[in-house]
Amino acid sequence: MKNPEIFVVMLLYMCVVIGIGLYFYKRAQKNSENYFLGGRTLGPWVAAMSAEASDMSGWLLMGLPGVAYWFGLADAFWTAVGLAIGTYVNWLIVAKRLRNYSQVAGNAITIPDFFSNRFKEKKKIVLGICAIFILVFFTVYASSCFVTVGKLFSTLFGFNYHVTLIIGAVFVVAYTIIGGFLAESVSDFMQAIVMILALVCMIVVGVVHAGGFGAVVENSKNIDGFLSLFKMASPVTDANGVQQAIAGVPLFGEASDYGFLKILSMLAWGLGYFGVPQVLLRFMAIRRADEIKRSRIIATVWCVISLAAAVMIGIIGRTLLPVDAALNTASNAESILIVMSTEYLPLILAGFIMAGILAATISSSDSYLLIASSSVSVNIFNGIIKKEKASDKQVMWLSRIVLVVIAIIGVVIAWKEDSVIFSLVSFAWAGFGATFGPIMLFSLFWKRTTRTGAIAGMITGAASVFIWKLVLNRFLSATMPVFGIYELLPSFILSSLVIVAVSLLTKQSDPEIEAEFEMAKAGQV
Repeated sequence: MKNPEIFVVMLLYMCVVIGIGLYFYKRAQKNSENYFLGGRTLGPWVAAMSAEASDMSGWLLMGLPGVAYWFGLADAFWTAVGLAIGTYVNWLIVAKRLRNYSQVAGNAITIPDFFSNRFKEKKKIVLGICAIFILVFFTVYASSCFVTVGKLFSTLFGFNYHVTLIIGAVFVVAYTIIGGFLAESVSDFMQAIVMILALVCMIVVGVVHAGGFGAVVENSKNIDGFLSLFKMASPVTDANGVQQAIAGVPLFGEASDYGFLKILSMLAWGLGYFGVPQVLLRFMAIRRADEIKRSRIIATVWCVISLAAAVMIGIIGRTLLPVDAALNTASNAESILIVMSTEYLPLILAGFIMAGILAATISSSDSYLLIASSSVSVNIFNGIIKKEKASDKQVMWLSRIVLVVIAIIGVVIAWKEDSVIFSLVSFAWAGFGATFGPIMLFSLFWKRTTRTGAIAGMITGAASVFIWKLVLNRFLSATMPVFGIYELLPSFILSSLVIVAVSLLTKQSDPEIEAEFEMAKAGQV
């Protein structure tokens, strides 16, 4: 086995994570609210940093640096800006209102529960639609995490990609079953610290080995468009997508324009925050609404530093490792942090960096699996199928079974070894943002929103993501650039328009809904 020292460090880290799960085991098994929402006991630091860690995942340490290494600054930079703005605005306008409203609306413990209770459903149509889309998009999300684990262990230790894919999935499922939401949130807090330390450490080491920041800038200037915010570098590749090189110098063609539509497209990543359940659930689980301001500051600072560091690692990596067999395709480029760590750090310290990547993966995949399983056990089974309310024990056992099924499907999706993490995440992110983002905002801030408008808006948002990505973008973007826009933006707009139009055409007849809206607005919990 290659790099046994790194393997030992990562194994020790995984033992710590398991220990956290075991510590919270008894409390998690107490009831379903504790298991799925931690009993609404998260403090400001844990709420903020666990939200960001569960959101960013291995995408932050592999996907984003890989984009910067392959295409240069523009794509990664504008994506990071959109995410940083989205993080701040989400904490600013959504967190407090959702914390209050979810408790007012029947003490909801899942996002589908909240929407269903918000509209006082008798026939659980909103509940069912929410649960189904959460299941679909989180399965894709989980697969991106499993890809990260497979790439990490195959690159580092020479292990078989598919074997490590399966082992990683088994570990995450076992850990999530043991500890539930509270263990997941506490370990995510620890993992957020490990992630940011890993990124900052690697920047310092990378700049030193590159001969200083000036040397990085000078090298990057030799690649057309690499440091531009309005152009994108164009690696010259063969038919298999492998970048070509001459005498150790990577070949790049003429940079492509990075115009207004592309910038708008990347900034639109920020819209996704209004609809991603792993972050919204932290808002619902915060101990007290008056602690949200502190959480907002913590989350935004962490997010800005981490995103900036991830982008810089990709840029620095192109100077340190201009040509490397382990980084010669768009998919392989996502291993830049792994390769830099093993090349330029003592193996023990490299193990710490690799633990950061593993941390990011675990912190996200456990969130995805827990939320997806709750959508079936709490919302579909207990909320729709079972005529009499199921016991907590029944709900939690079904949740565990669903966890395993979702993990198996995620492994199947991730089975292709050349899967690109960035692409998987971007599709799932768009799905959540367009399906739940508009209806979340309208539900919280527009009293006139109706149940029929909510249903129409969610279906429109989800359908638009699939149609835009799989049809319009694929077949028309080459001749009509407007269809090259990231699918989240047009889908978000269409969903919003449909919610407004349908709500105005339908009647809001329940005075209890309006009363609860005013209570949440006034913070009366």
